[in-house]
Amino acid sequence: MKCVYCQGEMKVGSADFTDSRNECDVIFHSLPALVCSQCQEPLFEEETVKAIQHVLSTLESISKIRQKIAA
Repeated sequence: MKCVYCQGEMKVGSADFTDSRNECDVIFHSLPALVCSQCQEPLFEEETVKAIQHVLSTLESISKIRQKIAA
């Protein structure tokens, strides 16, 4: 498989994922991914993306509850 950015070869490896949502930083370390051997761009599998989305969605829900309590 070729990297969509630089056409380098994608190899099995791991990568970090970071995001900021509602004053919270989320960092996942060493998630399974295909990683470009040239530019290091990761490509996460569908299952991993769904897990990340689930955590971020839960964080959004918690943040909304926190905002209601603070109001």
